[in-house]
Amino acid sequence: MLAPNTNTTSPIPNYRVGDERLIKVSPTAAKKVGALLTKQGRPAGVLRVAVIGGGCSGLQYKMDLQDQPSNRDILVETCGIRVVVDPKSALYVTGSELDYVDALQEGGFKVKNPNAATTCSCGESFSA
Repeated sequence: MLAPNTNTTSPIPNYRVGDERLIKVSPTAAKKVGALLTKQGRPAGVLRVAVIGGGCSGLQYKMDLQDQPSNRDILVETCGIRVVVDPKSALYVTGSELDYVDALQEGGFKVKNPNAATTCSCGESFSA
């Protein structure tokens, strides 16, 4: 009789390591992301930055906190946090900086993207 499979660990994702030339995070944004990860109980987690279709100008950013990188991701360690970007989104965010503004109006995460040809007036979407 065969013993049951007791391997309960999930497979290790296959990802690449990048650097701040892909995406950089300001100290203010890093502090906020670190606090959010800790609040969610995943201090070793990652911030996923993706570009998806939508918004006034055609493309918009999507950010999410996750436990670890996924297959094919590019992992960047910047300002004490880990950021992951999928290969398709990397084409649009290369050279960008993520900042956080703590303000009542127009506060929140802001992406300074040198690849954005135009941005909408609300600042939530862009075209490349």
